[in-house]
Amino acid sequence: QAQLVESGGGLVQAGGSLRLSCTVSGRSFSTFTMAWFGQTPGQERDFVASIGRVDGAGSLIADSLKGRFTISRDNAENTVYLQMNNLKPEDTAVYYCAARSGYSIQMVLPHLYDYWGQGTQVTVSS
Repeated sequence: QAQLVESGGGLVQAGGSLRLSCTVSGRSFSTFTMAWFGQTPGQERDFVASIGRVDGAGSLIADSLKGRFTISRDNAENTVYLQMNNLKPEDTAVYYCAARSGYSIQMVLPHLYDYWGQGTQVTVSS
């Protein structure tokens, strides 16, 4: 079993930035493709970004977020990051990190992921 713990959420004004972190324990981090999803009340979890297992494996950002959000990972630190810039009120959500054992970064549906963190709240004020 893997445990995922997110941190870095909070309240920020529109135009500001946040960096979310997700640290993985219990399984070898480098065996996981990692992703971030966002969820607002009453809605499904929406794909935000994913990143492959190792350097050069590529990443994928949701089209609507390209240019503002980036995903990265540090396999030595067992941590994946989501850098969120120029935040907008509509980015307000609980953000979850997720892990899966496959290689593809194209998996944008939540049910394809094996492990989840507890979520971290991001609130963007106007």
